[in-house]
Amino acid sequence: MKTNTLIVAVAAASIIVMVYFTTQTMRNTRGDNTPGETTGVSSGRDERPASPLQVPQSAFTREDTADTAANTTSEPAPHTATDSMQGKAQVEILLPPPVYRGTPKEIKGAQNLEPPRDGKPYPVIIVPIGCDKLLSHRCRVTSSDPDPIIGELSFITDGDKEFDSATYAELAPGTQWVQIDLGSEKEIHAVCIWHHFEEMVQLPLRGGRVYRDVICQISNDPDFIEDIVTVFNNDHDNSSKQGIGKDKEYIETNEGRPFAVNAVKGRYVRCYSRGNTSNEMNHYIEVEVYGKGD
Repeated sequence: MKTNTLIVAVAAASIIVMVYFTTQTMRNTRGDNTPGETTGVSSGRDERPASPLQVPQSAFTREDTADTAANTTSEPAPHTATDSMQGKAQVEILLPPPVYRGTPKEIKGAQNLEPPRDGKPYPVIIVPIGCDKLLSHRCRVTSSDPDPIIGELSFITDGDKEFDSATYAELAPGTQWVQIDLGSEKEIHAVCIWHHFEEMVQLPLRGGRVYRDVICQISNDPDFIEDIVTVFNNDHDNSSKQGIGKDKEYIETNEGRPFAVNAVKGRYVRCYSRGNTSNEMNHYIEVEVYGKGD
């Protein structure tokens, strides 16, 4: 009897063991492991290593990104004033508000006129660091017409560029000049001149006022007899006897006329004009001189 009982028990145990192993094999085949079980068989998720093309951009270093960009064939970004600015500065010229008063007259006889800008600003002026300082503020001004018909010569460097009768000096007809004494020799990198700009017109800019024979010279000689450097000249026929210039005449706006100067050294800055297309008079609102500070 005991023997039969033992045989039955062994057979039952064998059946249990076979059932257990059969169940485990089925689970492993389905990938249906329960938490905590480790069978060495994949859980069924895609555990392949990420493709190099799927690596997040943040995984690249700054140098890697730069190298990648350098090897692309996309079009380069447009040039801006901030490109390649290391060691350089932009001359910051503060502009007065525009004025749309009066009746703009048709521009006649301007044979050397630049195309209308239609609101497009002049290019910015880039200079070496430290050479963008305003040098002319409150400096002494003299003129070929020492007694202006309207206003005072001191208006030309007082910093007030807004247009009204209390901000400009009106000089006699013909070729006249105003001269700024910077106090000592300076290294000059830019100049901006504002004449009368009341007759601005709404865009497109097709009328207005043009001053003739706009000339700018720099010298250490207060009489401008020797050591003269001309940095702007749009007198195309030498009617003001300072030589024939290659610059263009331009329509007056609240932008004035800014132009770069190639590090010319001098104490005195002299600006000429010879009337305008609206009348024979000469007008100056402001002249600003920029360069290397002390």
